[in-house]
Amino acid sequence: MTALPDIPETACVLIAGPTASGKSALALEIAASHGGVVINADASQVYGCWRVITARPSAEEEARVPHALYGHVDWRETYSAGAWLRDISPLVAAFRAGTGPRPIVTGGTGLYFRTLTRGMAEIPPTPPEVRAEGDALSPEAMIAALDPQTRDRIDLRNPARVQRAWEVQRATGRGLAAWQDDTPPPLLPLSQAVPIVVDADKAWLEARIRRRFDLMLEQGALDEVRAMRPHYDPALPAFRAIGVPELVALLDGEIPLDAARERASVATRQFAKRQRTWFRSNMSDWHRYRPAD
Repeated sequence: MTALPDIPETACVLIAGPTASGKSALALEIAASHGGVVINADASQVYGCWRVITARPSAEEEARVPHALYGHVDWRETYSAGAWLRDISPLVAAFRAGTGPRPIVTGGTGLYFRTLTRGMAEIPPTPPEVRAEGDALSPEAMIAALDPQTRDRIDLRNPARVQRAWEVQRATGRGLAAWQDDTPPPLLPLSQAVPIVVDADKAWLEARIRRRFDLMLEQGALDEVRAMRPHYDPALPAFRAIGVPELVALLDGEIPLDAARERASVATRQFAKRQRTWFRSNMSDWHRYRPAD
């Protein structure tokens, strides 16, 4: 479908979609026409050190309608789905109480949406020594240590997810899957929202991805990465944003611009493919929205 579903005044709006699919523009359009605050649900856009490289809304876009949970996390921090759920909770509560604007939640991090609409297990915080132990292990070693139920449930190609599952099991003696099975009720059930997933055509999306890198360079992405180069640490989540490792390699003289462009484009296409697969598997009951060419 290309038409948007009806948006009742009492409902929050959820907009998920792969990278470069235009979901932020759609959220801005809905906020401008129906009223609301655009709330970030993208794990890279939470970091204050990045705007251009993570395609955060521009300052001009943020001035048009209220925005929240963009760039509010320091680059040194490890930000989790649980932290995001705590941050969005007062915004949802204010809307329900009639004291705040309608949440229009948009992003490409499927785990954030699942946490919001299906609930999140109340897992104890990971001790720093356990995290340090995990940092020293390979993904393969951590996968081998996981219980079968957790191995079957998580994305084993995502190192951050693998390490999180390993840390939970190591710290609590209980697998992540078991914790998830004891999940409390969700903050925002789908019945109280208008859930939309952007189902972009593959060829259309890949063409936008190919153009995006050069557009980011024109808007200052290289200067943004250059400013953070002294702090670069590939182990920190903030520096795993697509385009950052590639531009660091360019700045360090390891690769030319053409290679950086190709690497970033390939990484983005692979990421978008994983997102599309996740959305198909986990959002079959969401409204499908296909953007116009």
